[in-house]
Amino acid sequence: MSSALDSFLDKWRERWPEWAFVERFVDEADRARSVAWFALLQEFDDMLNASGDTTPQDAKLAWWGEELRSWDSQRSRHPLGRLLEPVRAPWSQLADTLPDLIPARERPADAAQARSMLARYAAAVAAVEAAMFNSKASPAAAEAITTQMLALRVQEQAAAVPQAFANEMEWDKALQASWPSRVVGPRPRRIYAVLARGRQHARIRGGDYQPSPAGLLWRSWWAARG
Repeated sequence: MSSALDSFLDKWRERWPEWAFVERFVDEADRARSVAWFALLQEFDDMLNASGDTTPQDAKLAWWGEELRSWDSQRSRHPLGRLLEPVRAPWSQLADTLPDLIPARERPADAAQARSMLARYAAAVAAVEAAMFNSKASPAAAEAITTQMLALRVQEQAAAVPQAFANEMEWDKALQASWPSRVVGPRPRRIYAVLARGRQHARIRGGDYQPSPAGLLWRSWWAARG
């Protein structure tokens, strides 16, 4: 792998060091691609969570739209494309939804609006994951992706809490109530969701996130079973 590609993969691994304990439950052939895919989604999450002058992030979203469309013809410029572009996935569908992330930065009125703002994008992510990991896309898979995005977003942006909720804790609890401990989707997504849900649960409990390796292994094995 190139140093440029390694830097993107390592950036995601630094944010999710728990993955090193649980990636053994992902099929070996899917491990590198899983990290590349989640690293790409993290780039989009960062653009969603941008604040202040978002002109640079908006320009990056437009660039990524062009890049993803080029992947349909198996032409890539970005280092992540080396691992992801060979997958015959609905890249243009995902590209078409990237502009939705711009208005989704606004504070929603309630939970329904928070979900609807990300619905098209989450459905496109689910469609790509289904193609990438040989699984079946479904509304439930897209809903789980939306919930995970909202749960991670509230960590980055207090303004992401819908106006109908009094505070972050109330919103976190509402999200977790709608977030099953085993989500629908391909195995890498199910395991990733376990990690994200664990972080949210620690926030709700008001303590530091210090997962034990044994606990991570058990929950991830259980999620991997499907």
